[in-house]
Amino acid sequence: MLKVGITGGIGSGKSTVSKIFELLGVPVYYADERAKDILVRDPELAAAVRQHFGPETYDAHGALNRKYLGNIVFNDKEKLALLNSLVHPATIRDSNLWASQQNTPYVLKEAALLFESESFHYLDKIIGVYAPQPLRILRVMKRDNVTREEVLARMHKQIDESIKMRLCDYVIRNDEQQLVIPQVLALHQQLLQLATAT
Repeated sequence: MLKVGITGGIGSGKSTVSKIFELLGVPVYYADERAKDILVRDPELAAAVRQHFGPETYDAHGALNRKYLGNIVFNDKEKLALLNSLVHPATIRDSNLWASQQNTPYVLKEAALLFESESFHYLDKIIGVYAPQPLRILRVMKRDNVTREEVLARMHKQIDESIKMRLCDYVIRNDEQQLVIPQVLALHQQLLQLATAT
């Protein structure tokens, strides 16, 4: 089975593109959503997070105190790197297990930090979803009801978009100039052919 990653900067529309692939019958692993789940479900990971960030990280029922943890990591680069070093390997293990349980020619793993987390090493091909920065800023401001400065701060935590796209095997342009669905359909056919050829 072919394992394909799909990535792009914040506001690029990678989740929207992933939903189109899902409509075509392709299973999609949403790494960010699953990571939130794993932080609660994986006892080994939860223990490591408690050890490094304190017992207040989880409440008495085992639910993650997101606000508490967020306040720590989003104001401290080293603490964020530490959290990522705990979460990323657990997410990679989970996504590999998930992929092994699928029965399709190829699967997708949607993640903003495919390159930053080193998880691209476990994938056969990478799709990049590209949109120009001004458009991405507007989308995120509208979607998350945040300021331009807040969006830019988030963007600075990711690899530069032009570098990210050069690292990808395929690029889907989601710039409101080209239709996205025909690009996805064409790429879907390519990936099906590639999957059956291997």
